Amino acid sequence: MIRYYLILLCMLFTIGLHAQESPNSRQARRMFNEAYQKVYGPQGSRLSYSVNIIGIYKAQGTIWTKGKSSKFVEDRYTAWNDQITYTRVDRKKRTVTIYRSDDESRDKYASKFTFKPDNYNYHIANDKRGYVITLKAKKGVKGIKEADVLLDHHTRNPISIRVKVGFFHTTIKITNFKTGGISDQAFVFPRQQYSNYGIIDNR
Repeated sequence: MIRYYLILLCMLFTIGLHAQESPNSRQARRMFNEAYQKVYGPQGSRLSYSVNIIGIYKAQGTIWTKGKSSKFVEDRYTAWNDQITYTRVDRKKRTVTIYRSDDESRDKYASKFTFKPDNYNYHIANDKRGYVITLKAKKGVKGIKEADVLLDHHTRNPISIRVKVGFFHTTIKITNFKTGGISDQAFVFPRQQYSNYGIIDNR
């Protein structure tokens, strides 16, 4: 599921949008760029999340990112991605599963949450809760149909993400956001801590 979270977060903070006509859309791009730098800049970031995909998945945990490196921790699972190897620990089964970092087969939900910036129209509204950035898919686009991104009025840090895929909505609530001070060591799998776990190597 971590790839699912990362795709959603990348979706919200992707730069490289083509020039838009309206002042509102230009403001959206500027705010996306600012948020992108906070989350994916060279300083790295950390946030806690709570997600509930009705009938499919419910989880909460913490995720660290720095460039293309990532790590997440949940009650049952922890995973490390150092841009070469993706390693996932299942504490219930006591297994360590290893993939290449670019292997999409590690997550069956990835194809449902594909995102390309040019496939959407953008709008920003000022709400009492914060800034709401709305993305709506253009005709014929598959995967994510609509998303609402809520940013804090003062810090412009992400507060929540509400996404529509097919006929259902899911919301990711974000807390304890931190930007900067993330060490590269956070993304290195601590092999010795799991020396008594079974190894499944899918590389």
